Amino acid sequence: MFFKSVLTLLLIVFSFTANATVKINHWQTTSGSEVYFVENHDLPIIDMSVNFPAGNSRDTKQTSGVASVTRYMMTLGADSMNEEVITNKFADIGAILGGELDADRAAFKLRTLTDEQTKALETFNKILHKPDFPQSVLDREKTRIIAGINEAATQPESIANKAFMRALYGAHPYSLDGSGEVETINAMKREDLTQFYNTFYTSKSAVIALIGDMTEQQARVIAETTSAGLPQTPAVGKLPEVTFPQAANTQNINHPASQAHILLGYPGIKRGDVDYFPLYVGNYILGGGGFVSRLTQEVREKRGLVYSVYSYFIPTAELGPFQIGLQTKKDQAADALKLVNATVAKFIQNGVTEKELKSAKDNIIGGFPMRIDSNANILDYLSVIGFYKLPLTYLDDFNKKVASVTTKQIKDAFQRRIKPENFVTVTVGAQ
Repeated sequence: MFFKSVLTLLLIVFSFTANATVKINHWQTTSGSEVYFVENHDLPIIDMSVNFPAGNSRDTKQTSGVASVTRYMMTLGADSMNEEVITNKFADIGAILGGELDADRAAFKLRTLTDEQTKALETFNKILHKPDFPQSVLDREKTRIIAGINEAATQPESIANKAFMRALYGAHPYSLDGSGEVETINAMKREDLTQFYNTFYTSKSAVIALIGDMTEQQARVIAETTSAGLPQTPAVGKLPEVTFPQAANTQNINHPASQAHILLGYPGIKRGDVDYFPLYVGNYILGGGGFVSRLTQEVREKRGLVYSVYSYFIPTAELGPFQIGLQTKKDQAADALKLVNATVAKFIQNGVTEKELKSAKDNIIGGFPMRIDSNANILDYLSVIGFYKLPLTYLDDFNKKVASVTTKQIKDAFQRRIKPENFVTVTVGAQ
């Protein structure tokens, strides 16, 4: 469509200046939703997202997969519109519907030209307010999902991820596979989706993010309309706290693949954690900085024991994982894992050098403008800031926080927070 082509062209042309300050306005709707808004009239485009505490962690062992199916099914039928009608309504005006699901959040996104916002928002709100969950579509999707689960059960990377999360989190809902299990998908009913929707898609728990070609008053009207049509049920409660492994847990899973997939780690950090920046900068040096990281240098470049090796923190509502991953030949798996553990232990014991710290800071700070160089990127940050209740100055403060990290803080944070002696380790494809 012509309008879609115009929208794509405008998005390519547009970017924020590298040093732009992002002014975030925040308020609450009369129905209890939190709203985060950035006004920008550079282009005739509006971006919007609505986030709910309806991620995979809201499933139970008996209902695993309901969160994922609910979010997806909402886009396949609403207010008597089938998926084809919904798709065409957005396509005809060049609007783009998107979204995502993770352990904590279910999100819906809308991008539209300003002149077409009325039509786009009408369809978008019907998806949020009046999902139909058609039985015929659910039956079709269940068949597709089960086929995907069975396929994933043959793939070493999927097997490793699933086993790692189960070993790391035990009975905590972060251990659940978002795709569900064959038995839970088979048992899933339409009533399960409607109940999940009414429980977790409440206006009192919704976070609405808006950016683009509108005034604050216009944004308030949009947010009020979206918020008012959501279920007026109680706000969603917090997730249970994560417990730490009290001893090492090592699992070796046989697989005919030609290489071994290894994951190891420990519960890491929450969003807004006081140790976030020392751990974030420190991990860039340990395994998050690509070819300049210690793990890559020691395990791949110097000894050639792996195809790839990395580490990262995933901050979530409760303690997300600190995870190290590597892929290697089966006959090198034991040596590679031993060297990874030794490198991590040395890193935690001795900390980082001033030279390493300066290099990491330069790379992180230098790359930060790319993270806020478009409406879409800022929208994602607005959603995170709102959902996890981070300071409104988070974007302005980010580089300052990175720059203030010291070698002492990194060493202290890793020694307090990461316990290699209690790591969970999963190897798929070991000899």
